[in-house]
Amino acid sequence: MASLSGPFMNLLDILLHLLNFVAPALGLAVLLPLLSRLFMKRRDVFLPWWRQMLLNFMVGVAALVTALWWLGHDGKMAGYALLVLAVASSQWLLARGWRR
Repeated sequence: MASLSGPFMNLLDILLHLLNFVAPALGLAVLLPLLSRLFMKRRDVFLPWWRQMLLNFMVGVAALVTALWWLGHDGKMAGYALLVLAVASSQWLLARGWRR
């Protein structure tokens, strides 16, 4: 959607772009701790679910920023693959997956 103020973005446009940028990280951060409670038999997690979500979100945003820096722009499949790998690895560590 084009802005009415010319070629420059206003604060709302910047906020919407940032929210759209981090939305995949937020989605994974919310889904992984909840789904891991459903599918994993042992619940050997040392953090509550909301802290897992927060940590997974921070890892996901870091992965997206790294992909943006490395690839030059967002929305590439390699960036999303890095996001999934980073957040899944984070959840595996939080769930102490090496003990299974």
